[in-house]
Amino acid sequence: MTKKANQELESRADRLADALKILQDKMELIKEEGEIAPPGCCILRYQAKGKAQTYWYYKLQATEKIFPTKTGGLSKYKHLGVAGSPAHVEAVMQMSRRTQLDALARSFDSLMDSWSDVYGSNKKEPDPVSR
Repeated sequence: MTKKANQELESRADRLADALKILQDKMELIKEEGEIAPPGCCILRYQAKGKAQTYWYYKLQATEKIFPTKTGGLSKYKHLGVAGSPAHVEAVMQMSRRTQLDALARSFDSLMDSWSDVYGSNKKEPDPVSR
């Protein structure tokens, strides 16, 4: 490999390593902000009809039974109450953190694939995060 080609390789690797470090730092900051909603969850709004009117409530829904119930079992749903309740707002914030983390993780994975492309099948491929 020529000196110029080697410098170009190092330059690309440095850019990738810098970007990976930034993404990793952002993910850590989000994790420090607070609890993160479990993967595969969403917040649903639903109606309950009373005698005089209809009420809107919110629940956190998972793809599998993960939320503990009062009877000791597990449920796919966690009742959050009405709009603006502490549980509702906290769940929205947890979902926001989950969405941000998932997006950053996809970007991180994409750059890791690019890192592998830069080094090809080189068995002495350095760790980009420890650069």
